[in-house]
Amino acid sequence: MQDEPEVAVLRYGHRPGRDDRMTTHVGLTARALGADRVVFPDNAGQSQETVEDITGRFGGPFEVELTDALNATIRNWEGTVVHLTMYGERVQDVEGEIREAHREEPLLVVVGGEKVPFEVYEGADWNVGVTNQPHSEVAGLAVFLDRLFDGRELEREWEDADRQVIPMATGKKVVDPDEES
Repeated sequence: MQDEPEVAVLRYGHRPGRDDRMTTHVGLTARALGADRVVFPDNAGQSQETVEDITGRFGGPFEVELTDALNATIRNWEGTVVHLTMYGERVQDVEGEIREAHREEPLLVVVGGEKVPFEVYEGADWNVGVTNQPHSEVAGLAVFLDRLFDGRELEREWEDADRQVIPMATGKKVVDPDEES
């Protein structure tokens, strides 16, 4: 979010063919709910293209990167690292501390795909559970970002959008924001 340290989301692991949709949705959720960028594994190029396309059409700023160094990204992060896992501390118990840390330094949110190695748990400043029940990593990311930003991300304005969705009780309306006055 503007005027705050960066929030980046790292998708840890990607199985082509199996995880394409989920990895893409991690990126779209990160973008829509206030993160500044997402980092995908280097074999998730299709997800990168999709998220960049959505950003181009619906506005930014938002960056998408690929890396072959997932562990190094965590290890070398200069800021706070939060790993979302159903085995972590309850989000409602640690969200205030994380929000306070984020006021001072960048935040990396690690979202697992396949089985996450123990070194990710050890490398995180916080291992955080959004419920301690099995659920989608996309749902966990959405709840976490909403808690981090206290709902402010829902009021975000998008720059350089080719399309803008107009909220309606029923129906669908998408306009060119340059033509809407």
